[in-house]
Amino acid sequence: MSGKIFPTPQDAEATFYEALERADLEEMMSVWAEDEEIVCVHPTGPRLSGHDQIRASWAKIFAGGPGMRVRITQQVTLSGMMIAVHSVQEEFSVEGETRARSAAIVTNVYLRSAAGWRMLVHHASPAPRALDTTAPEPMAKILH
Repeated sequence: MSGKIFPTPQDAEATFYEALERADLEEMMSVWAEDEEIVCVHPTGPRLSGHDQIRASWAKIFAGGPGMRVRITQQVTLSGMMIAVHSVQEEFSVEGETRARSAAIVTNVYLRSAAGWRMLVHHASPAPRALDTTAPEPMAKILH
C-alpha cells in the first residue's frame, strides 16, 4: 500500500487515470483501498476481487506498455462524507490518434479512510454504439 494520501475522490480518480495511461502498476494499486473486499470488472471481463486478482489483471493490461489515452466524459458524481460514486464514460484511443477506438461506461466507488480517499470498486462495461440520430423514413399510410 502506498503512503500517498488522496484528499478528495477526484484526486484518487485523477491518479487512477494517469496510472492507466502510463501503464504504471504501482501507481494504479496506490489508489485502491487496503480492504480485501475491493472489486474490479473490466469491460466484458469477470468480477475480480481482492488485491491479488486486481493487481494481476492490471499487470496483464499494462504488459504492452504505455500508449493508451483515456478521455473522461459525461461525469456524474454523488458524494457523501465517507463515500463517493462517480459515473463516467471512458473514451480510449492510442497515442497519436485523435478518434476514440472504444468507449466504456464506468462506475468508480471511493471510500474515505484514515489514508484519504481510496477506490473500492471500478466497474466498466462496453458503451453501446452511438445511436443513429437520422430521421427514419416516413412509413406509408395504409388505408382500410
